[in-house]
Amino acid sequence: MQPLTGDRSVVLDEEMQQTARRAATIAANIGSVILGKEDVIGACLVALVAGGHVIIEDYPGVGKTLLAKALARSVSCRFARIQFTPDLLPSDVTGVSVFNQGSSGFEFRHGPVFANIVLADEINRASPKTQASLLECMEEQQVTVDNATHAIAPPFMVIATQNPIEYEGTYPLPEAQLDRFMMRLNIGYPSATAEEEMVCAQTSGDPFVGLQPVLGTAEVVAMQGAAQRVELAPSLARYVVEILTATRDSSDVFLGASPRAGIALVRAAKALAILRGRDYVVPQDVKDLAGRVLSHRIILSPDARLHDLTEEAVIARLLESVPVPRTGQ
Repeated sequence: MQPLTGDRSVVLDEEMQQTARRAATIAANIGSVILGKEDVIGACLVALVAGGHVIIEDYPGVGKTLLAKALARSVSCRFARIQFTPDLLPSDVTGVSVFNQGSSGFEFRHGPVFANIVLADEINRASPKTQASLLECMEEQQVTVDNATHAIAPPFMVIATQNPIEYEGTYPLPEAQLDRFMMRLNIGYPSATAEEEMVCAQTSGDPFVGLQPVLGTAEVVAMQGAAQRVELAPSLARYVVEILTATRDSSDVFLGASPRAGIALVRAAKALAILRGRDYVVPQDVKDLAGRVLSHRIILSPDARLHDLTEEAVIARLLESVPVPRTGQ
């Protein structure tokens, strides 16, 4: 059995080595415009390599939209931005069938969701009906309109943004929607040094203008394929399931994590492992990602909220209670 800790020399095959190098190239490219947020950039790359979606929730003006645009610009692929508003219709997202007088028949006109990277800006400002238009495409990478199914070409990633402090004119995302996002990220305010550099750079010009693609869509698809070949020991699969079970049994949690959450956690851990130069997952990969993958998938109990507990704090506490598998188990 493969060891669960990093105590063996790692010899990655060429495709896995290439994946790690390409991810580092993208990270450096994004880091030229998003300053001092290497951990958030790394999390976005994990989601990209794992084939997952990301929701970025933070205060206005901290760079949520810029981060999504920088990631899309770094990959030479089709990018679409959808500004979610109360009057946005599902057909404005997925597309619509229109009558063609020349052919005397209906033809489907693709909506903006038919892109490789889709920015769903301020997603919680649209009605639940419009939000639901993303459910099928995020889970199954396809859109069904008028009983006809239209596939979305890979790679496909939705990056959604929302502000946590504005409630007027917003619609909270339902659990079914949140469960389809692999990670929830918070950017946070930059350090004083990074903010000073940002103020100087972005008042003397737009650094985003000079940002150039460093990868193509075929290379991203290859990265995702390499991540799928990362090894997961049976004991680590059991470890993930025990973490999920802990969320369901905890008195602090009203609704625990779903099986989809476990699948997302494993996929993300595999991607993180390969970006760290390994072809196998270790427990630390799972622990480092558990908060971002699980926190938006659980609902805290009223008592936990009364004591001002956060989802991240509860997940961290549960991780301490679940035994970590050892080498050879």
